[in-house]
Amino acid sequence: MQPIKLDIISDPICPWCYIGKARLDRALEQRPNHPFVIEWHPFQLNPDMPRGGMDRREYLETKFGGQQGAVKAYLPVMQHAEAANLTINFDKITRTPNTLDAHRMIHWAGIEGRQTAMVSALFKAYFVEGRDIEDIDTLADIADALSLDAAIIRRLLLSDADREEIQARDAAARNMGVNSVPTFIVANQHAVPGAQPTDTWLAVIDEIAGKVEAGE
Repeated sequence: MQPIKLDIISDPICPWCYIGKARLDRALEQRPNHPFVIEWHPFQLNPDMPRGGMDRREYLETKFGGQQGAVKAYLPVMQHAEAANLTINFDKITRTPNTLDAHRMIHWAGIEGRQTAMVSALFKAYFVEGRDIEDIDTLADIADALSLDAAIIRRLLLSDADREEIQARDAAARNMGVNSVPTFIVANQHAVPGAQPTDTWLAVIDEIAGKVEAGE
C-alpha cells in the first residue's frame, strides 16, 4: 500500500493527546499493513507558561475557575483514560511545565528516527511517573533510555538550538486554524481533530485500503 503521511499536532502534557495516541496505536496494531507514515508536530497548550512551569493545582484552578471547575474538566479525561486502559497518576504531577524543551526533544529524536518512541516516553514520564519533563536531567535521562546521546542532548538543551523553529512551527499550526490538540492531518488534506476512537481509525485505514484495491 502506498505510504500516506499522518501528521499529528500534539503537546506532551495534553491528556487527550495521550489518549488519542493510545487509540490510534490500537488501530495500527490491528492493521499492521497500515499505510501511515507518522510525523509529530509541536503545539504548546500554554505558550506563555514561564520557564520552570508553575504549581499544577494553581494552574488548574486558574485555568478552570477554581477546584470544582478543574475536577469537572478532568472527570471525562479520567473516564476515557480508564476505558483505554491507560494509567494517569495526576496525584504524582506537582508542576505544569513549559513544554518547549520537550518539543525540542521530539524534534531531535525525529532526526534519529525515534520520534514516536520519544513521544511515548514523554507521555509515560509525565502522566504515569509524574516526572518534570522540563527538567534537563529528566530529559537527558529519557534520551539515554532511548539510546540517544544524553551528553549531546544536554548540551543542546542548554543552548537555544531549534527554539525558534519549534515556536515557528507552533505558530504555523495556529495560523492554519489549529486551536486544540490532538489534531491529525491525513495525506496533507484532511484534518481530524480530537482523540478519535480506535474504530474510527480502523474505518479510515480500511477505506484507504479499499480505494487502493479499486485502483482509485
